Amino acid sequence: MAKNKTKPDDLRAKSADELSDQLVKLKKEQFNLRFQRANGQLENTGRVRVVRRDIARIETILTERQRKAG
Repeated sequence: MAKNKTKPDDLRAKSADELSDQLVKLKKEQFNLRFQRANGQLENTGRVRVVRRDIARIETILTERQRKAG
């Protein structure tokens, strides 16, 4: 069963540290998914897209916060 995408409002409610931790986890998952795809072992191909977009959402929110603070 695949995890659903993370909603932007849920991400904005988190602290920068929580977002950074989640970003690291997603990047590790993305690496593992790429590895599985290269070896022909990837079953849920849609998960690659969801993870990539979640990473982009988190990076966007972190960038917004940096620009507001600076």
